[in-house]
Amino acid sequence: MARNAPSLDSYGPGGFRVSGVWRPGSLLIVADVAAPWPVSRLADATPDSLYPVFAAGAREVELLLLGTGPVNGLPPRALRDLLQKGGIGLEYMDTAAASRTYNVLTAQGRRLACALIAM
Repeated sequence: MARNAPSLDSYGPGGFRVSGVWRPGSLLIVADVAAPWPVSRLADATPDSLYPVFAAGAREVELLLLGTGPVNGLPPRALRDLLQKGGIGLEYMDTAAASRTYNVLTAQGRRLACALIAM
């Protein structure tokens, strides 16, 4: 299946430029579709907040790339455990690093979901 992954052109105070369009707030990209993500801090990154990732499943998402905000932090245990149980890998880093990493991984053809907390 051909990929049509959106590009993360930039990030800044309060949002992201995605394929040339400014999108305020946090961002969730699943199945190459970017959508608002109602999470403003790492503690709010719950399994419920990431329902689209779990709904897509390990066949569609091999890896969740999680941008944790302005600093790196450990995602909540419930989220880590459920991802592991579902066979979905997790990479987490500060949002700036995750934003840069997203384009590299999509260019490699990785099946990933990307959840970025706005800074």
